[in-house]
Amino acid sequence: MNKNFKDLVFSGVQPTGNLHLGNYLGAIKNFVELQKKTDCIYSIVDLHAITVFQDPKELKNSIFETLSSFIACGLDFKKSIIFNQSSVSGHAELAWIFNCVSRLGWLNRMTQFKEKAGSNKENASVGLYVYPNLMAADILLYKATHVPVGDDQKQHLELCRDIANKFNNDFNKSNFFPIPEPLIQKKFSRVMSLRDGKKKMSKSEESDYSRINLQDSEDQIEKKIKKAKTDSSLITSDKKDLEKRPEALNLLNIYSSITNTSLEKTLKEMEGKDFSKFKKNLSDVLIATICPIGKKIKELNKDKSLLLNILRNGAEKAKIIADKNLKEIKEIVGFI
Repeated sequence: MNKNFKDLVFSGVQPTGNLHLGNYLGAIKNFVELQKKTDCIYSIVDLHAITVFQDPKELKNSIFETLSSFIACGLDFKKSIIFNQSSVSGHAELAWIFNCVSRLGWLNRMTQFKEKAGSNKENASVGLYVYPNLMAADILLYKATHVPVGDDQKQHLELCRDIANKFNNDFNKSNFFPIPEPLIQKKFSRVMSLRDGKKKMSKSEESDYSRINLQDSEDQIEKKIKKAKTDSSLITSDKKDLEKRPEALNLLNIYSSITNTSLEKTLKEMEGKDFSKFKKNLSDVLIATICPIGKKIKELNKDKSLLLNILRNGAEKAKIIADKNLKEIKEIVGFI
């Protein structure tokens, strides 16, 4: 479908600060693998962050902390382009053009706005409503061909594809924008809360025992896994049975993802064991993976000048691509 375009991956992560295991297994671990195979652009999407009010000081710290987490997890700023979104003005400029291409009916179908705005949608920001148009601009500004997405972003990528198609058709430029394709991790299952196997692991959940943070100590990881909700049944190799036991399935999926093994192999290895023994194994592999990352994040966070230089260098590289493409887009639209 995108045979006329060179493969390019784009993905953005909001600067929430203090990233957790769900962010690592659901996104960043995959980013590291992708950069070994193809050209990648990774953005800390601070324009998306302000769709809800952010304390300016906390936002700055979160941008630095997210960058530290990227690098500590293995992203190479010399190989991939890494920058913060607001430092390249083309994102906002193209988002406005897409506001005029995108249709109200399309945005009205976006379920994430309904979920985030809740019952008081009249009080939600306009930015939160048009957020998917900005996401489309993030991707298409670089003519990205592939986008790693989770379940919650599939609908937004579909909108991005609709916008690309409509722009190409409206201006009779059938091949100007690629139609970006989703990259969905086949082996990965979503990381759920350690307190509730039906809820996604999230920083917004009140209890810190619901998640493993990337900067947690060995002691904290051990305590959280020990207290993680399970059941009294033994581990079984029957996947259908585990579907009725979401907390048990979640811990087994985490183990499989961290150790890069299939769930089937994990079940075969752990079959017949009780969860007290399994939790010890899970703690050990989490500590071996997460604690070195946490240590590196803390070291990097102390050197703000290094982090600022990485962001500025990344923004310069991104801007070269963005400016070239935006110039063409403006000419197509008819701007002088």
